[in-house]
Amino acid sequence: MGKIILVTGPARSGKSEWAENLAIESGKKVVYIATANENPRDLEWQQRIEKHQQRRPKTWVTMCVSRELTGSLKNQTADTCILIDSLGTWVANCLEQDDLSWEKTLEEFLADLPLVDGDLLFVAEETGWGVVPAYPTGRKFRDRLGGLVRQLGRISHTVYLVTGGYVLNLSILGVALPQVKS
Repeated sequence: MGKIILVTGPARSGKSEWAENLAIESGKKVVYIATANENPRDLEWQQRIEKHQQRRPKTWVTMCVSRELTGSLKNQTADTCILIDSLGTWVANCLEQDDLSWEKTLEEFLADLPLVDGDLLFVAEETGWGVVPAYPTGRKFRDRLGGLVRQLGRISHTVYLVTGGYVLNLSILGVALPQVKS
């Protein structure tokens, strides 16, 4: 089993850049898993994707995985750093799943992480720092992503918060919440 690292924070905070820096510093072969779907009809979205692509070294292997994230992590080797950007987009891509299907997807995903030989480097957005969304889909997204980030943080070797132009290592500065039984 490799290391699990979580990089989280608000929009435009530099999460992806920090995760990319960590991937380079690992000295390992990097597999970049992009969870965003391209949309040629949305010029601004395409420009965001291209900005990410241009920033990455050409030697990185890129995989586009919008939903089947668990399967894409298998068959990686110990000399690999797998950078997944981002969990928020993955959760959004899976919003059509009913609650039972999502719980099964999440359970399978979390159970398979310790079986991955390479290092796992996740980028995740922080949601819920403001008002509760007024519409059901927004609440479902916020609750699913928030729950995933919390569960992933619990099993990560290192958790970083990127905000306000700074990177905080929460694994050193923070105290883990006790696990609550459901």
